[in-house]
Amino acid sequence: IRAVLDHLPHRYPFLMIDRVRECEPGKRIVALKNVSANEPYFQGHFPNRPIMPGVLILEAMAQAAGILVFRTEGARPDGNSVYYYAGIDDARFKKPVVPGDQLEIEVLLERSLRGIWKFACVARVDAATVAEARILCSMRPIDPA
Repeated sequence: IRAVLDHLPHRYPFLMIDRVRECEPGKRIVALKNVSANEPYFQGHFPNRPIMPGVLILEAMAQAAGILVFRTEGARPDGNSVYYYAGIDDARFKKPVVPGDQLEIEVLLERSLRGIWKFACVARVDAATVAEARILCSMRPIDPA
């Protein structure tokens, strides 16, 4: 978890990566999110049938991609820039993710051009695909104004 915290600016309750299983800078990353019944969003999504929101699965994909970018660049987050979502394409949700699941997120770097990074992402639980998407992310300086 220390290495994850070193490579992401996110903190509880918005940190969506618990561990990095594999990382090949410039190529791919496999990260894990342990889905706990104590997650704050389960109180309202949904009280009688808790399901991890799809947008948070997409956020976990972006955070895994962020770690891959920082590792590829040999950099760490700082207070001078922000890592943004720039786009989401072909997002599909195939099965619900529930408390007790371990979400495995695999992110493949497809290309990088002028500070925009494109990734193919798959999220799995017990080797079954639960979500997939193509995402674009970008690192931009923070406007001091």
